[in-house]
Amino acid sequence: MTTQQLDAFFRSVLDIDGFGAVDPSLNGLQVDNDGAEVEKIAFAVDANLETFTRAAAAGAGMIFVHHGIFWGNPLRIQGSHRQRIQFLLDHNLALYGVHLPLDQQGELGNNAVLARLLGITNPLPFGLYRGRKIGYKGLLAVPLSIEEAVRRIAFMDRPPLAVYPFGKRESLSCAVVSGGAADDALQAIEEGVDLFVTGEASHEVYHAVLEGALNMIAGGHYSTEVWGVREMMERCAAQLNMEVEFIDVPTGL
Repeated sequence: MTTQQLDAFFRSVLDIDGFGAVDPSLNGLQVDNDGAEVEKIAFAVDANLETFTRAAAAGAGMIFVHHGIFWGNPLRIQGSHRQRIQFLLDHNLALYGVHLPLDQQGELGNNAVLARLLGITNPLPFGLYRGRKIGYKGLLAVPLSIEEAVRRIAFMDRPPLAVYPFGKRESLSCAVVSGGAADDALQAIEEGVDLFVTGEASHEVYHAVLEGALNMIAGGHYSTEVWGVREMMERCAAQLNMEVEFIDVPTGL
Protein backbone atom coordinates (compact mmCIF):
# COMPACT_ATOMS: atom_id res chain seq x y z
CA MET A 1 0.00 0.00 0.00
CA THR A 2 1.08 3.60 -0.51
CA THR A 3 1.64 5.92 2.44
CA GLN A 4 -1.47 7.85 1.42
CA GLN A 5 -3.58 4.70 1.51
CA LEU A 6 -2.14 3.79 4.89
CA ASP A 7 -2.80 7.31 6.16
CA ALA A 8 -6.45 6.96 5.12
CA PHE A 9 -6.69 3.64 6.95
CA PHE A 10 -5.16 4.98 10.16
CA ARG A 11 -7.49 7.99 10.05
CA SER A 12 -10.46 5.67 9.68
CA VAL A 13 -9.51 4.03 12.98
CA LEU A 14 -8.02 6.92 14.97
CA ASP A 15 -9.53 10.37 15.62
CA ILE A 16 -6.50 12.22 14.32
CA ASP A 17 -8.34 15.29 13.05
CA GLY A 18 -10.44 15.55 16.21
CA PHE A 19 -7.34 16.06 18.35
CA GLY A 20 -5.81 18.69 16.09
CA ALA A 21 -6.61 21.57 18.44
CA VAL A 22 -5.49 19.93 21.69
CA ASP A 23 -2.53 17.68 20.83
CA PRO A 24 0.81 19.49 20.44
CA SER A 25 2.30 16.63 18.43
CA LEU A 26 2.07 16.39 14.65
CA ASN A 27 -0.25 13.41 14.36
CA GLY A 28 -0.22 11.56 11.09
CA LEU A 29 2.40 11.17 8.39
CA GLN A 30 5.45 13.01 9.70
CA VAL A 31 7.99 11.97 7.07
CA ASP A 32 6.88 10.59 3.70
CA ASN A 33 8.76 8.26 1.38
CA ASP A 34 9.33 8.76 -2.35
CA GLY A 35 5.99 7.20 -3.31
CA ALA A 36 7.10 3.57 -3.14
CA GLU A 37 4.56 1.06 -1.87
CA VAL A 38 4.99 -0.12 1.69
CA GLU A 39 5.16 -3.89 2.11
CA LYS A 40 6.05 -4.01 5.81
CA ILE A 41 5.34 -1.72 8.76
CA ALA A 42 7.44 -1.60 11.91
CA PHE A 43 5.67 -0.53 15.12
CA ALA A 44 7.37 1.08 18.11
CA VAL A 45 6.63 3.39 21.02
CA ASP A 46 9.33 5.98 20.30
CA ALA A 47 10.96 7.51 17.24
CA ASN A 48 14.73 7.24 17.65
CA LEU A 49 17.78 6.09 15.71
CA GLU A 50 17.83 2.62 17.25
CA THR A 51 14.22 2.05 16.22
CA PHE A 52 14.90 3.41 12.74
CA THR A 53 18.00 1.26 12.29
CA ARG A 54 16.23 -1.90 13.37
CA ALA A 55 13.22 -1.12 11.20
CA ALA A 56 15.41 -0.64 8.14
CA ALA A 57 17.28 -3.87 8.86
CA ALA A 58 13.93 -5.67 9.11
CA GLY A 59 12.91 -4.44 5.68
CA ALA A 60 10.16 -2.08 6.81
CA GLY A 61 8.95 0.71 4.57
CA MET A 62 7.10 2.60 7.29
CA ILE A 63 7.48 3.05 11.04
CA PHE A 64 4.37 3.67 13.14
CA VAL A 65 5.15 5.22 16.53
CA HIS A 66 3.31 6.72 19.50
CA HIS A 67 5.96 9.39 20.14
CA GLY A 68 7.07 11.00 16.90
CA ILE A 69 9.75 13.59 16.17
CA PHE A 70 7.60 16.76 15.95
CA TRP A 71 5.98 18.31 19.05
CA GLY A 72 4.37 21.62 18.20
CA ASN A 73 7.31 24.00 18.10
CA PRO A 74 9.55 23.75 15.00
CA LEU A 75 13.01 22.32 15.61
CA ARG A 76 16.17 23.31 13.82
CA ILE A 77 17.34 20.52 11.52
CA GLN A 78 20.57 19.90 13.37
CA GLY A 79 22.12 17.45 15.81
CA SER A 80 20.20 14.26 16.57
CA HIS A 81 17.04 15.67 14.97
CA ARG A 82 18.91 16.03 11.67
CA GLN A 83 20.40 12.56 12.01
CA ARG A 84 16.99 11.00 12.47
CA ILE A 85 15.47 12.77 9.48
CA GLN A 86 18.54 12.02 7.35
CA PHE A 87 18.32 8.32 8.20
CA LEU A 88 14.66 8.15 7.23
CA LEU A 89 15.33 9.89 3.92
CA ASP A 90 18.44 7.83 3.14
CA HIS A 91 16.51 4.58 3.71
CA ASN A 92 13.25 5.76 2.13
CA LEU A 93 11.44 5.09 5.43
CA ALA A 94 8.13 6.78 6.10
CA LEU A 95 7.36 7.82 9.68
CA TYR A 96 3.83 7.88 11.06
CA GLY A 97 3.20 9.23 14.57
CA VAL A 98 0.00 9.14 16.65
CA HIS A 99 0.00 10.52 20.17
CA LEU A 100 -3.24 11.37 22.04
CA PRO A 101 -5.58 9.75 19.50
CA LEU A 102 -3.85 6.45 20.25
CA ASP A 103 -4.17 7.00 24.00
CA GLN A 104 -7.88 7.72 23.77
CA GLN A 105 -9.17 5.32 21.09
CA GLY A 106 -11.92 3.30 22.75
CA GLU A 107 -11.07 -0.17 21.43
CA LEU A 108 -7.37 -0.45 20.67
CA GLY A 109 -5.93 2.61 22.39
CA ASN A 110 -3.44 2.43 25.24
CA ASN A 111 -6.03 3.15 27.90
CA ALA A 112 -8.74 0.91 26.46
CA VAL A 113 -6.32 -2.03 26.45
CA LEU A 114 -5.15 -1.28 30.00
CA ALA A 115 -8.79 -1.11 31.11
CA ARG A 116 -9.43 -4.56 29.63
CA LEU A 117 -6.30 -6.02 31.21
CA LEU A 118 -7.41 -4.75 34.61
CA GLY A 119 -10.99 -5.94 34.18
CA ILE A 120 -12.76 -2.58 34.14
CA THR A 121 -16.39 -3.11 33.20
CA ASN A 122 -18.38 -0.53 31.21
CA PRO A 123 -15.49 1.95 31.06
CA LEU A 124 -16.33 5.64 31.18
CA PRO A 125 -14.12 8.53 29.97
CA PHE A 126 -11.68 9.86 32.57
CA GLY A 127 -8.61 12.09 32.72
CA LEU A 128 -9.36 15.56 31.38
CA TYR A 129 -6.62 17.05 29.19
CA ARG A 130 -7.27 20.32 27.38
CA GLY A 131 -10.97 19.63 27.25
CA ARG A 132 -10.74 15.98 26.18
CA LYS A 133 -10.83 12.89 28.38
CA ILE A 134 -8.25 10.40 27.17
CA GLY A 135 -8.38 7.73 29.89
CA TYR A 136 -11.05 5.42 31.29
CA LYS A 137 -12.53 4.50 34.66
CA GLY A 138 -15.06 2.03 35.97
CA LEU A 139 -15.90 -0.76 38.35
CA LEU A 140 -13.72 -3.87 38.31
CA ALA A 141 -15.17 -7.23 37.34
CA VAL A 142 -13.62 -8.75 40.47
CA PRO A 143 -11.91 -7.14 43.48
CA LEU A 144 -8.27 -6.61 42.61
CA SER A 145 -5.21 -6.50 44.83
CA ILE A 146 -2.54 -4.04 43.82
CA GLU A 147 -0.10 -6.93 43.34
CA GLU A 148 -2.46 -8.61 40.87
CA ALA A 149 -3.00 -5.32 39.07
CA VAL A 150 0.77 -4.93 38.65
CA ARG A 151 1.01 -8.46 37.27
CA ARG A 152 -1.74 -7.86 34.72
CA ILE A 153 -0.26 -4.72 33.19
CA ALA A 154 3.44 -5.68 33.31
CA PHE A 155 4.65 -5.83 29.70
CA MET A 156 7.11 -8.71 29.41
CA ASP A 157 7.03 -8.96 33.24
CA ARG A 158 8.95 -5.70 33.59
CA PRO A 159 8.57 -4.14 37.04
CA PRO A 160 6.65 -0.87 37.50
CA LEU A 161 8.37 2.38 38.37
CA ALA A 162 6.51 2.75 41.65
CA VAL A 163 3.64 1.21 43.60
CA TYR A 164 1.72 3.12 46.26
CA PRO A 165 -0.51 0.70 48.24
CA PHE A 166 -2.22 3.43 50.24
CA GLY A 167 -5.83 2.33 49.84
CA LYS A 168 -8.01 -0.73 50.17
CA ARG A 169 -6.47 -4.20 50.23
CA GLU A 170 -8.64 -5.03 47.23
CA SER A 171 -9.81 -2.33 44.86
CA LEU A 172 -13.35 -2.30 43.51
CA SER A 173 -12.90 0.51 40.98
CA CYS A 174 -10.06 1.73 38.80
CA ALA A 175 -9.03 4.59 36.51
CA VAL A 176 -6.27 4.48 33.89
CA VAL A 177 -4.38 7.19 32.00
CA SER A 178 -1.20 5.95 30.34
CA GLY A 179 2.08 7.83 30.13
CA GLY A 180 2.82 10.99 32.07
CA ALA A 181 -0.45 11.57 33.89
CA ALA A 182 0.44 11.38 37.58
CA ASP A 183 -1.54 14.55 38.30
CA ASP A 184 -4.72 12.71 37.31
CA ALA A 185 -4.41 10.91 40.64
CA LEU A 186 -6.09 14.00 42.08
CA GLN A 187 -9.08 13.44 39.79
CA ALA A 188 -9.17 9.80 40.87
CA ILE A 189 -9.33 10.85 44.54
CA GLU A 190 -12.05 13.42 43.83
CA GLU A 191 -14.15 10.82 42.01
CA GLY A 192 -13.76 8.15 44.68
CA VAL A 193 -11.72 5.70 42.61
CA ASP A 194 -9.90 2.95 44.52
CA LEU A 195 -6.98 2.32 42.13
CA PHE A 196 -5.27 4.68 39.70
CA VAL A 197 -2.90 3.39 37.02
CA THR A 198 -0.61 5.63 34.98
CA GLY A 199 2.90 5.59 33.59
CA GLU A 200 5.00 8.05 35.56
CA ALA A 201 5.41 8.72 39.26
CA SER A 202 5.36 12.24 40.75
CA HIS A 203 6.74 13.66 43.97
CA GLU A 204 4.10 16.38 43.83
CA VAL A 205 1.14 14.01 44.25
CA TYR A 206 2.66 11.53 46.70
CA HIS A 207 1.20 12.99 49.88
CA ALA A 208 -2.18 13.64 48.25
CA VAL A 209 -2.31 9.97 47.23
CA LEU A 210 -1.29 8.89 50.73
CA GLU A 211 -3.78 11.13 52.50
CA GLY A 212 -6.50 10.31 49.98
CA ALA A 213 -6.06 6.56 50.63
CA LEU A 214 -5.62 5.88 46.91
CA ASN A 215 -3.87 2.84 45.49
CA MET A 216 -1.63 3.98 42.64
CA ILE A 217 0.61 2.20 40.16
CA ALA A 218 3.17 4.04 38.05
CA GLY A 219 3.72 1.27 35.53
CA GLY A 220 6.27 3.15 33.43
CA HIS A 221 5.65 5.60 30.60
CA TYR A 222 6.99 3.17 28.02
CA SER A 223 5.38 0.04 29.45
CA THR A 224 1.90 1.59 29.68
CA GLU A 225 2.10 2.76 26.06
CA VAL A 226 3.19 -0.36 24.22
CA TRP A 227 -0.40 -1.60 24.21
CA GLY A 228 -2.00 0.70 21.67
CA VAL A 229 0.93 0.38 19.30
CA ARG A 230 0.74 -3.39 19.43
CA GLU A 231 -3.06 -3.43 18.99
CA MET A 232 -2.71 -1.17 15.97
CA MET A 233 -0.10 -3.57 14.63
CA GLU A 234 -2.46 -6.51 14.99
CA ARG A 235 -5.24 -4.55 13.30
CA CYS A 236 -3.00 -3.80 10.30
CA ALA A 237 -1.93 -7.42 10.03
CA ALA A 238 -5.51 -8.68 10.14
CA GLN A 239 -7.32 -6.09 8.02
CA LEU A 240 -4.63 -5.03 5.56
CA ASN A 241 -2.79 -8.33 5.30
CA MET A 242 0.41 -6.39 5.92
CA GLU A 243 3.68 -7.79 7.19
CA VAL A 244 4.35 -6.19 10.58
CA GLU A 245 6.96 -6.25 13.33
CA PHE A 246 7.11 -4.74 16.82
CA ILE A 247 10.42 -3.13 17.76
CA ASP A 248 10.93 -3.11 21.52
CA VAL A 249 13.25 -0.35 22.72
CA PRO A 250 12.41 0.05 26.43
CA THR A 251 13.62 3.10 28.33
CA GLY A 252 12.99 1.74 31.82
CA LEU A 253 11.03 4.92 32.49
